[in-house]
Order: sequence, then structure tokens, then C-alpha cells
Amino acid sequence: MKQLQGKSALITGASRGIGLAIAKRFVAEGANVALCASRLGAHGKLPGTLEGAVEELSAGGAKVVALVCDLSDPEARADLVARAEQALGPLSILVNNAAGAKMGLPSKVTAAQRTWMYELNLNAPIDLAQQALAGMRARGEGWILNISSSTCEQPQVPYRDSAMAAHAIAAYGATKAALNRYTLGLAHEVAGEGVYVNTLAPESIVLTPGAAHVRDIAERNPDMAEPLEVMAEAALQLCSGQLLGQVAYSRRLLHSLGAKVYSLDGQRVLGDAFLAAQLDEQTGGE
Repeated sequence: MKQLQGKSALITGASRGIGLAIAKRFVAEGANVALCASRLGAHGKLPGTLEGAVEELSAGGAKVVALVCDLSDPEARADLVARAEQALGPLSILVNNAAGAKMGLPSKVTAAQRTWMYELNLNAPIDLAQQALAGMRARGEGWILNISSSTCEQPQVPYRDSAMAAHAIAAYGATKAALNRYTLGLAHEVAGEGVYVNTLAPESIVLTPGAAHVRDIAERNPDMAEPLEVMAEAALQLCSGQLLGQVAYSRRLLHSLGAKVYSLDGQRVLGDAFLAAQLDEQTGGE
């Protein structure tokens, strides 16, 4: 039996990168998925577009739908879970992956920039969790996973890159720190109701297809990189078991569980939690 057979999931920020990788892994385990992104592709069903993701994931027989939503807009996101459930039926899983950054030094980041980040990175996950919770509680089953970031912690000196780079992530990191805190509170509120709420952050820089600057950093500092498959496998662990109130990092979580890392299609074991980044291969492409 596949781990997510018969379950439906809503994944935000799912047209590319981490969100798409999680969607692929979930589909491989039998889930039907609603993929949410802020817009359709300007050139149709190409890689990296919402339409392209739906076409790719539907090829194996899963039910996959596209939902366009500007998650930074409270009105636009007000019925997103209802839209997903209209298309797929009751949601078992919500993955709040969509996020954005307006980089600037703490002394200079504007109120408008901060407001936009808090709407997208904190208020949107809270709103969607609240929308999904009523049904999950009534059914006595559900998983909510908020994707966080290591930027919630200020980098220690000496800085790996530069002082400016370390400081410019402060406002964005603050939104993720707030998301972690909210997640813990919600997890404790619903404990015992069959609903499992957690956050997950990459242990290091995630290698996404086409991100040349990320690959450059990874080539200089291999210990700072991890393949998409590590995040996808960790997300599966947090959306299929009974882990609750975790503020987890990808590699550490998999290592603590003794879990293997699989290809996104679930067909091959790639290694364990200490899988080294394969810089000569494009990851996340299954």
C-alpha cells in the first residue's frame, strides 16, 4: 500500500522547486494533489509553470489540479481550501510552501516590504491552516506542514558569505521564526485530535533546477547544499506519520528516523540522510 493512497493534498508554491518536488513525491505515494501558484505560465505547459507541473504529475494517473491564487492577498486566499476540496474532496494534507523575500538590511527594510512578507509568509499559512482545520478535526485525521527556513536563526560569525548577506535575511527570517512559533502553538492545541502540525526547513541550500547562483555556492561549499529529494522525503515523513510539534530540519529529521532518501518517483533508493549533493546531475527532475 502506498503511504498516501486515497489522500488529497493542497501544496502552495508548487509550480517549481521545493513545492513541486514535494508534490511529485506525494503523487508517487498515491496522493491526489492541488497545486497552487500565483499565476499560470505565460507560455503554456512549459517546465516551471503551473500548467506544466499539472501535465507532468497527471501523466501517471493521479488527479492533479491547478489553483491560481495570490497568497499575499487575504481576499484571494479566503476560499482556497474550499476550492481545493471542491476539486479533490476532503483534504488530508496541507503544505504551506509558498513564501517570498524582500531583502534589505534591518535598518532599511520598509514597512511595505515587511507587510508583504508577513502576509505571504505568516498570515497566509495561518489562514489556510484555519480553513483546513475544521474538516480535519471533524474527520479526526490531517497533516499540516509549514515550510520554514534556517534564516529564522541569525548566522553566527564568522559569516560564510558576507556580513551584508547575513543581515539582509533578518526580516524574512523573522517571518519564519514567527511561523515556527505559531506552528508549535497550533500543534499543542490540536494534540490528541488526529491532526499533526509541524514545520520543516532545509538543512542547507536546496539545489533547484536552473538556479545557477545556488549551484555556484554549492560547488564552493558542498556542505551547504542538499538535493531536492532530501526535503521531499522529509516532507513525506511529516505528512504520513504521527510526528507532532516538530520544528524540523530535513537531514536531521531523516537521520533521527533512520529513513532512506528516495527518488521523487519513489522507485529508487538514493541514499540516507547524509546524501551528498550531486552537483554533476540535475536533481528534482524525475
